[in-house]
Amino acid sequence: MFTSRLTKSLSKQAADLASIGAAVLLTTALVLLFTRWNKYRLSDIGLTPGKSTVQRFAYGFLIGLLMAVMQALTVAGISSHLKLIVVSNFNIAGILAPLILYFLVACREELVFRSYSLRTLDNTFSSVIAIAVMVGIFIFEHIISGMPLTTALLGVGLGGVLFSIAALKTKGLALPLGLHFAWNFGQWIVGFKNTPGIFNAVVDKGYESRTETLSLIIYTAIMLLAITGIVLFYRKNRLDQGH
Repeated sequence: MFTSRLTKSLSKQAADLASIGAAVLLTTALVLLFTRWNKYRLSDIGLTPGKSTVQRFAYGFLIGLLMAVMQALTVAGISSHLKLIVVSNFNIAGILAPLILYFLVACREELVFRSYSLRTLDNTFSSVIAIAVMVGIFIFEHIISGMPLTTALLGVGLGGVLFSIAALKTKGLALPLGLHFAWNFGQWIVGFKNTPGIFNAVVDKGYESRTETLSLIIYTAIMLLAITGIVLFYRKNRLDQGH
């Protein structure tokens, strides 16, 4: 909210990029401040790169992109009232701004919700409490920004659970950052961000509500599948039920 006020005089695309870029810098500063204040190391909150960092980010990006495409294709396959139409005037240069924007959005949210705060709650209480608290705040942030309650509870809530579990299981941000970034960017590609990407998602008039409900159902199934996959793949790294 603070950074968006500073950039409101710019064009929309420039304002979005400048605002979220500034927010990432301020968030990073706050995270580092609190980390130093509590005498934590960067590795304690998952910010130290390791030998698996690039690999986990790449896997997260590929999985997140696949999830977004699966949702769109499944909804389009089930419902004849949704059509994915290639944008005729699309060009490669048009990818750059959304790519940067959604990467920065994912960076800010992962720093806020899956680094210092999540790890501090996990160390102080338990993983279950840490995830519940941070997902609750994650949902609330999206509600006050104007997102409908049902979409926030199911859409943002399940995403928050997935990213939180990925962060705690891997003890870092590479995997959840890749998942989060690719999910948002993938939804933009298929036109599910209320704006055309590479495709434009066109819903027949009068079927908007029905298509949105189907999309949310498919989304829920995909997110639950991804959460189960992360838990099973990293089953040796247990989520603590105690301290």
